[in-house]
Amino acid sequence: MSSFRTLFGQLKTEMQKAIVGYDGLLGDVLVAIFSGGHVLLEGVPGLGKTFLVRTLSQVVGVEPGRVQCTPDLMPADILGTHIVNENEQGRRVMFFEKGPVFKNLLLVDEINRATPKTQAALLEVMQERAVTTGGERHTLPEPFFVLATQNPMEMEGTYPLPEAQLDRFMFKIRVPFPDLDSLVEISRRTTGFSEPTMNAICTGAEILKIQKELAQMPVADPVAHYASRLILATHPEQPGALPEVKRFVAYGSSPRGLQSLIRGARVWAAVNGATSVSTDDIRAIAHVALRHRIILNFEGEAQQVKVDDIITKLLEQIKTPAMQAA
Repeated sequence: MSSFRTLFGQLKTEMQKAIVGYDGLLGDVLVAIFSGGHVLLEGVPGLGKTFLVRTLSQVVGVEPGRVQCTPDLMPADILGTHIVNENEQGRRVMFFEKGPVFKNLLLVDEINRATPKTQAALLEVMQERAVTTGGERHTLPEPFFVLATQNPMEMEGTYPLPEAQLDRFMFKIRVPFPDLDSLVEISRRTTGFSEPTMNAICTGAEILKIQKELAQMPVADPVAHYASRLILATHPEQPGALPEVKRFVAYGSSPRGLQSLIRGARVWAAVNGATSVSTDDIRAIAHVALRHRIILNFEGEAQQVKVDDIITKLLEQIKTPAMQAA
């Protein structure tokens, strides 16, 4: 896996030609890409979320698509629609005009500004990686990733994403506001008339090949057991649940959260030069994999409890095999 570690570093370095800071964020996005998962990016407007996705598509060498979500966006606007056209014989026939989702890397900008009807259409695309319309099934190109941006819920004109759709995202990554040094560097890089030239470091076919290789990385039973205990600990009805979980959490993580932990940990382990997954790899991605899968109850929302704080306490409480031995 040394070649993958080198490739991962090259991808980050190339993206940092255009993106200032966000070292951890770039790493998390790339981990999701090589795990075959979708990513939800949350942050206030103007932090470069859209630019990040555009830069990523150039560096990984895949075809990008974009959907700008608005309240009047309809499912046909993103999936495609049947139109009447003439064939080679001059006869009128129905053709399926593919929508913007038929790309390798789909940017869904401000996803929580789309209505629930359009969000439901995206749900099938993300889960099935196919579009069904007019009795026909159209498979999306491989690899296929959705990177969606989301504004904070307190902003005007947003529709909360349903829990079922949130669960389809492998990671939820928060985009922080840049610090002083980063802001100064942004002013230097982005106020001129030239943009950095981005080079494609890999291709879609290489990404698929690496995904299959990483899926073979072994996960020992104690590590899988630790990840499973972490998932169970997010449920308030479980015996021995944390007081904070019992008091503030309505629903814990689904089994899909466990899948995200294992798949992401495999990539994280490979990035760090390991040949098998450890509990440290599970812990490293626990926040991005679980923060959108732990749903607060009314009291938790009213007291503005931070899910990240709950996950941190769970990581402190759930002992790894090494901690138990000590």
